[in-house]
Amino acid sequence: MIALELNTIMGGAADMRKKTKDRHSWKTGFTTGSCAAGAAKAACLLLKGLHQGTEVDIPLPQGERLQLSVHRWDMAEDVAWVSIIKNAGDDPDVTHGLEVVARVQLLSERGEIRIRGGRGIGVVTKKGLQIPPGESAINPVPRSMIQAAVREIFPQEEVLVVIEVPEGERLALKTLNPRLGIMGGVSILGTTGIVRPMSEEAFKNSILPELDQAVAYGHKAIVLTPGNYGFRVAREQLMVPEEAIIQMSNFVGFLLEEAAYRKIEKVLLLGHIGKLIKVAGGIFHTHTHVADARMEILVAHAALAGMDQNSLQAIAELPTVEGAAEEIRSKGWGSLLFKLAERASHRAQDHVHGELQVGTAFTLLNGEIIAWDAPAKEIGKEFWRWPPMEEEFWRK
Repeated sequence: MIALELNTIMGGAADMRKKTKDRHSWKTGFTTGSCAAGAAKAACLLLKGLHQGTEVDIPLPQGERLQLSVHRWDMAEDVAWVSIIKNAGDDPDVTHGLEVVARVQLLSERGEIRIRGGRGIGVVTKKGLQIPPGESAINPVPRSMIQAAVREIFPQEEVLVVIEVPEGERLALKTLNPRLGIMGGVSILGTTGIVRPMSEEAFKNSILPELDQAVAYGHKAIVLTPGNYGFRVAREQLMVPEEAIIQMSNFVGFLLEEAAYRKIEKVLLLGHIGKLIKVAGGIFHTHTHVADARMEILVAHAALAGMDQNSLQAIAELPTVEGAAEEIRSKGWGSLLFKLAERASHRAQDHVHGELQVGTAFTLLNGEIIAWDAPAKEIGKEFWRWPPMEEEFWRK
C-alpha cells in the first residue's frame, strides 16, 4: 500500500519546496488520473451504502495500491459525487491542489462503464493525441484506472462516471492544452498513477505529443524553436501552422533524434541567437548549467574569419550574445552570423547522421531574423504564404 499525506498548501508552494529542499528528499504525489479513479470508487461506495470514511484505496497500473484522502462527498437521489485534491508532491505542477470530482450513477445491473468528461475537462479538437477529436481529454491509462477502481465495487453493472474539475477551464490556460488543441479545460493524465518530481527525462517526454501531432497532420517539415519568442516569429512572421511548430526548450539533440525517428524530413531550427549559436559549437543541450559557451563560439569563429584582436576583445567583453551580434553587424561582419547558422545546421545534421535536412535561422529578442543559411530558406518554402515578399524578406 502506498500512503500519501494530502498537502493542502496552494499557490506557489511547489516552487518554494523545490528551492528549499534537497532533490534527493523530494516527495512523490499522485496524478489527476489517480484522483479521478479514487473519486469514482469512493462515489461507488456511497451508492452501495459502503462509505468508509475519508480514505479510499485504488489499484495502480503496475500492481501497487494507492490510498487517497477524500475531500468532499454527497448524494442526490441516484447520483453520488466525491472529490479528491490533486497532490503533486514536490513536483512543480500547476495542477497541485486541484479538486477533481467524480459523479457516478448506476444505470443497470449489467453493462459497461461509461466514462465522460464534464465541467472543466478539456475536449480534444486536433488529431495526433491519444484521444480522438471530439472526445473528452481523459487519457487511456486514467480511463483504465477508473474502470478498474469502479469494478472493485460494481463488478458487472452498467455505470456512468462523469469526471469534472471545477477550476479546470481557468487552469488550462497555464498548460500546453490550448497549443495541443484541447479546449475548455484540463486533461486527466498519468501513466503510473504516481507523480515523481519532474525529471529532465519526464520534461523531454512531455514535449513529444506536439511532435506526434505534427506528424498526424502530415507535416514532413517542422520548426523547432527553444521557446515563445521563436514560436511567435514562426507563427506571425513566417506563417507556419501552429501544429508544425515545436517548442523544444533546451533539448535540441533529443528533438532532432525524435524527429528523425518519426521520419520527418526537414527541420528548421529557429530561435534566439544566444540559444542556437551553441548548436554551432556542437552543444545539443542548451541549458546554461550544462554548457554556456555562447560567447566563446562567437569569438572563436570571428577570429577564424580574420577579425582583428582589438575588435575580438571588445566583442568578448560585451555582456550578451545579442549585443555582440549587433556589434558585429554594425562593423560589417554580418556574414559571420550567416556562417554560424550554416555551421549549426551542419552540426545538427551530423548529430542525426544525415537522417533529416536541417536549416537554421537566428533571431533577436525583438523577433528580427538576423541570419540564416540556404537550407533554412529552402525549408521555409514549405510554409511561406506570401511568396512576393520572400526574396525581400531573406535579402541579406
